[in-house]
Amino acid sequence: MNRSSSEMIRKKVIALLVNFQEELKNDDLRKKVISLVPIFNSIRNLGKSLIPKEIASAARDRIQYYFKKYPRTIISGDEILVVSGIQDWPRRIRELRVQFGWSIMNGVTAKQMSAEGDFPLKDVDISSMKPEHYILVSSIQDRDAAHRWHLANIIRRKRLSGREKILEYFRSNVGKPINGEELRYISNNASEWARRVRELRTEMGWPIVTRNTGRRDLDVGFYILQADRQSYEHDRRIPDNVRIKVLRRDGYKCTSCGWEDAEYSPSDPRHLELHHKVFHHRGGKNIEENLITLCTVCHDNKHSKKDKNV
Repeated sequence: MNRSSSEMIRKKVIALLVNFQEELKNDDLRKKVISLVPIFNSIRNLGKSLIPKEIASAARDRIQYYFKKYPRTIISGDEILVVSGIQDWPRRIRELRVQFGWSIMNGVTAKQMSAEGDFPLKDVDISSMKPEHYILVSSIQDRDAAHRWHLANIIRRKRLSGREKILEYFRSNVGKPINGEELRYISNNASEWARRVRELRTEMGWPIVTRNTGRRDLDVGFYILQADRQSYEHDRRIPDNVRIKVLRRDGYKCTSCGWEDAEYSPSDPRHLELHHKVFHHRGGKNIEENLITLCTVCHDNKHSKKDKNV
C-alpha cells in the first residue's frame, strides 16, 4: 500500500473540513456547495490511493484488483465506488464481465440461482445480497466471454419465449460453462429464468448441470449443457434431490463401464445420465432404488438390441 500518499491526502481532507467550518456559517448555499467540491474530490482521491498506481492505474483495473483480492466475497457497490473513484463504476463492472470475461455476479442473479438450489456457496449468505451487491464467483478469466455475450445479444432480441432463448443459447455453447448473468440477460432480466433452466433439465431432459447437480468440477454459479441431446422421455422428470443422491451413491461414475466426467474429451463427449431399472412407462418410479448412473454410451446400449437384458 502507498501509505505515504494516502496519508498526505488524509491530512488535506482534514484541513479542508476544518476550513469548511467557517463556510457553514455562511447563508449562501452555492458558496457552501462550491467549498465542498475540493473535499469531495480529495475523499475520492483518498479511496483511489488505497490501491497504488503501479498495481492498477485506471478505475477498471482497480475494480478488477479488488474483486480478485476478495473472490467469493459479497462486495457492495459503495466499496466499488470508493476504490474506483468514479461515479460510472457499474459500466466498468459490465466491461469486466462482458469484454474481459470475469464472472462477476450481482445480488439479483445470485439469489435467483440460489432459489433453485444452483448456488450452494459455503460460508456466504446469499440471502443477504441486495441488487447493489456483487460477488466474483471464479478467479479464472474466461477468454471466450466476449464472443458469447455477442451471441447472447443476438438471441435476446429474437421473438422467442424466455425458455426458448435460454435453450438456443445453451445449444450454441454445448460443453462450455455459462454463468447466471448471461442467462438472466438472455431472458431480458425476467425473474423466472433460473426456474426455466431447471425445467429444461428436469422436465424436458436436456443434460444441463451445475456443481450441485452432478458436475463437481464446475465453479459455483455456472451451468453447462453437456451434449446437444435430450434424455430418453421416461428418464425425465427426475427431481434434482433424487438425481444427486443417485450420483453420490454411484460415485459419480457409470455403473457399467466406470466412465466419469474427468475423462471427458471432445473426441469422447459422453456424459452421465440416470437410467430406470424398471422403465418409467412400465411403472418404474423416480426413486433412488430404481435408478442407476450410466454414461450415454452404456445408456444407449440399454435402450437398444445390444443389451438383451432390457
